Amino acid sequence: MSEEQKELLFDLLTQKAVGGLDQTELEQLNALDPGTADAEFRSLEITAAAISMIDLLPVDPLPPHLFSKIAADASEFVGTDKAVDSPWPPVYKNVESQEKPSATSWFGWLGWAAAVAASIALAVNIWFTRSQPPVEVAKVQPQVETPKVLTAAEMRDAMLGSTTNIIKANWGAGNVKDIKEISGDVVWSDEKQAGYMRLRGLPVNDAGKETYQLWLFDKTQDKATPIDGGTFNVSADGEVIIPIKAKLKAQEPAMFAITVEKPGGVVVSKREKIAALAKVETQAS
Repeated sequence: MSEEQKELLFDLLTQKAVGGLDQTELEQLNALDPGTADAEFRSLEITAAAISMIDLLPVDPLPPHLFSKIAADASEFVGTDKAVDSPWPPVYKNVESQEKPSATSWFGWLGWAAAVAASIALAVNIWFTRSQPPVEVAKVQPQVETPKVLTAAEMRDAMLGSTTNIIKANWGAGNVKDIKEISGDVVWSDEKQAGYMRLRGLPVNDAGKETYQLWLFDKTQDKATPIDGGTFNVSADGEVIIPIKAKLKAQEPAMFAITVEKPGGVVVSKREKIAALAKVETQAS
């Protein structure tokens, strides 16, 4: 095979390893195949793979003992008796001829070099990967759903739906002449010691001058000193729902009264201004 044919063969094998051949180039390669093209092609493939792995090399050099081990393993892999005395390129011993190497010897050396390069690249990649600090995986915090804050109306409905033996009474006018259009109801549970007032027609009050106060008249308490059910204010026209905050335990209240008192309320009411009254007639279950 002439030197020109050898160069053409090398070019075709290189093109095949890197990007592939078209039909015409493949026919040229088959015509020039000296019987060693498959082995030479594999050498070029390894070389291409090694070159593609160059970017994997870290900045820090390999430890000398690791490089020596890789070079020795690569020598055994390709079955060569040539020793590596320096990191790169390899130095051949017992070279007696200074003649230009043939294409076959060039491919042999290239295959050996590619194997070493590929081994080095692979080992370096493994070494570099292992030396990196572990990546911390962000801990996903479970989403805790914030409990819904119920309105007074929703809490009233919930109590009515879950509690039996509810005491219920309807509101009517008291002794205040200007407050006559009172309606609504009051519900109370002895079991839960809780209840709600639902009122319509109770005028808006000036909290700086006066406040409304609820009283519970039950069988355990003297009528002269009913149980304080808490103070409240009305800031808008329309229906309002107010939770009952009894200061003492109440048992079977028979009547509820709302009085008009000074800001902050009183301990014992004179009942001079009764805004609304609700007498218990039946118990709802």
